Amino acid sequence: MPSVLTEEEFSKHLNTEFQVRPDPDTTVNLQLENVKGYSSQHVEHEGMERFSAFFVGPEQPFLQQMSYPMEHEQMGEFELLLVPVGRVAGGFRYEAVFNSFKISGQ
Repeated sequence: MPSVLTEEEFSKHLNTEFQVRPDPDTTVNLQLENVKGYSSQHVEHEGMERFSAFFVGPEQPFLQQMSYPMEHEQMGEFELLLVPVGRVAGGFRYEAVFNSFKISGQ
């Protein structure tokens, strides 16, 4: 069963690898580089969680902006919308943005 995709959960897995399947025959390893939380704004609904997860991947294959099936050894399987946000040495940096209501008990 996949983990709940929260800032806290992703933060537990910094510097670990996530496998992305851009197509059924290809697996790309991305490393979780950073998790950045955003402060709540006074105009937002109460109980919102806003954060970004930043991943680093190889130069090839380049991942276009789209949703991808992902898997992590401890977090399980889930789908994320990845957005390429820049080049890094030897590859690309990708961002997944989360805006959701916090689950009770968080």
